[in-house]
Amino acid sequence: MKKQFKYAIGEILIVIVGISIAFSMNKCAEIQKNDALKKQYLENIKSDVEIDKQHLKNNSDAIDTKIKTINEVIPLLDTGTPASGKSIYKIFNVFNLTEFYPKDITYQTMINSGDFKLIDDFGLKTAIEEHYSNYKSILKDYERQEIIHKDYLGNYMVFNMDFGAMRKGESGLKDEKLFKNILQSMSGSLIIKKSATERGIKSCDSLLTVLNKI
Repeated sequence: MKKQFKYAIGEILIVIVGISIAFSMNKCAEIQKNDALKKQYLENIKSDVEIDKQHLKNNSDAIDTKIKTINEVIPLLDTGTPASGKSIYKIFNVFNLTEFYPKDITYQTMINSGDFKLIDDFGLKTAIEEHYSNYKSILKDYERQEIIHKDYLGNYMVFNMDFGAMRKGESGLKDEKLFKNILQSMSGSLIIKKSATERGIKSCDSLLTVLNKI
């Protein structure tokens, strides 16, 4: 009877030890899987931020060129002497919008899937959250120029631009004063956009500094 009891106890202990080992192995495997997933996420975020930074740097150069062009054209307008079509023709290069679409798919995936909790470093988590939060204010400043284009420039081009006259070498501007005011508004919005772009570049640099330390 005692032998049977000892044998039963031994069997139970073997089962308990086996379960404990299996649980530990599963736990270890899960930790390794989560670490690998977190590493992949962070590598993707780093790549996304580097692409965003280059995009913003390109935007900064383009915005500088547009501001320069506007400043060259404005003095030619509303002077009492009609500007020639040739002298203002270059202003059309300013009319295309300089846009910015952040690469935030990785970040949004982490948030929506709940995987953002894999980042247990509070400083790193805060840096990532602040960076993507900065994009919201940057995009809002970018939107200012879109509003001017949509509500003012577009209407002017339809109702106050004589393209036939432009083809003859004339300015084609029916209301130079109004056009000048629109360009001045565009210049102001571009200056705001330039400032937002510089903030974006700094935000990218700040997050990359943190990510490069990992």
